[in-house]
Amino acid sequence: MDEVKTALRIIEQKYKLFLQQQFTFIGALQHTRENAHDMLRPVASIDQVQSYLDHYCHNSTDRRILSMFLNICDDLRKLCYQLETVHSGNNITNNLLERCKLLLSHSNDLSLLRARYPHDVVNHLSCEEARNRYGGVVSLIPIVLDCVKEWVTHTEKLTWHKLRNVSGGSGASEKGAPQDAPDRAASSQTPSTKPPEAESTAKNEVNVKVQDSKNVQKKQLTDTGSHSGQRKAPWKPPGRHAF
Repeated sequence: MDEVKTALRIIEQKYKLFLQQQFTFIGALQHTRENAHDMLRPVASIDQVQSYLDHYCHNSTDRRILSMFLNICDDLRKLCYQLETVHSGNNITNNLLERCKLLLSHSNDLSLLRARYPHDVVNHLSCEEARNRYGGVVSLIPIVLDCVKEWVTHTEKLTWHKLRNVSGGSGASEKGAPQDAPDRAASSQTPSTKPPEAESTAKNEVNVKVQDSKNVQKKQLTDTGSHSGQRKAPWKPPGRHAF
């Protein structure tokens, strides 16, 4: 996919340079059509442009710009065949690819082809007559570029969904791992099981300690009461005492 994107980027750069010379391209078509005495019919196919270049082009500037158009079309055609080897695709991507191949066919009729917004190549033509004669040929490259870009977008989405589905199982296991972690932690924190004899012995020791503490408390209370009962009577002077 990286190779496809690189090739597409190179073609886009070439097209930007070509687009800056659209008026030169229209002038070259006008000159060659005059030389070919072919002023009535529109420029409707790549074969027609190739014929103008091969037989009716007598100007180096015209030859250069017509060759530039044909080279970009040829690069796009090669890129379409490269797309087939990159990804098998689905109905959407296959239809996009077939449309690109049809548009780039040498004999395909381009006369009714029109590039829409955001492309303004048709609007840059001088008049209605020029639009009818050259609207199709100037619309070819931007429309094919849009189809290739759409193909790349859909293919990347398909690849992403496949990777997501493949990693779904591992992702579920990873999500399940944290839930198991508390259980392991809880099991690690639970005290080790002891034999019944050890547990009963420990309980008896606790009961003895509690009983001893209670006896100590009772003894303290008894001692306190006995001390309070053994208090001496207040002193009285010697003599008769009433009993």
